[in-house]
Amino acid sequence: MRIIVFGANGPTGRLLTEQALAAGHDVVAVTRRPDDFPIEHGRLTVFGGDVHQPDSVDTAVAGADAVLSALGVPYSKEPITTYSEGIRHIIAAMRRHGVRRIAAVSSSAVDPKRYSEAGFLFNRVLQPYIVRVMGKTLYDDMRRMEALLAATDLEWTVVRPGGLYALPAVTDYTMVEGHADHRYTARVDLAAALLRLAEDDLFARKIVSVVTTTDNPSLFQLVRTEALGKH
Repeated sequence: MRIIVFGANGPTGRLLTEQALAAGHDVVAVTRRPDDFPIEHGRLTVFGGDVHQPDSVDTAVAGADAVLSALGVPYSKEPITTYSEGIRHIIAAMRRHGVRRIAAVSSSAVDPKRYSEAGFLFNRVLQPYIVRVMGKTLYDDMRRMEALLAATDLEWTVVRPGGLYALPAVTDYTMVEGHADHRYTARVDLAAALLRLAEDDLFARKIVSVVTTTDNPSLFQLVRTEALGKH
């Protein structure tokens, strides 16, 4: 397959690119910083593109068999439009070029629910603060992205991971339609799930959760390594 990866230079995007190449696919890695992209391969095209620019997106999507969006931006108090504007341009390009299959990363925080093993602090204090205050503009834009995809006739899948963290290898992760009662997702598993979705029509026109059920960090470890960058 020829797979287009948007957000290829992020942590999940790099893992996804590596996994797709290892599986024998041709990959177009779309990034605003092509000179910083660390992967080289004979079946890899590193494309300097920006999802905010329709012409750039159109060029990247041409000839694709599937499109995968691993776009990610930091929390901000200012309005965020990267997810919705990016997916709008991607959808338009897919229609022009007759591309049908897309999977896009969103977040479990878009539709927050209580977790049975999380306890009072996470369910009643931390998660509401992250969703309604710290990440409000980000998750609002993810919701707009999801709505734009749902309004199309494309073979779309929205992928909602939990709290993201690093593991060295793919695990026996779980991917289910709707909500999964588990809080954490290893990036390597998220990448594997995206690649799996590109390779077939599994969960077409569905929202799915991807969760890692082994080797999870504690909440303290997740905050320390992911939020504070301490290892």
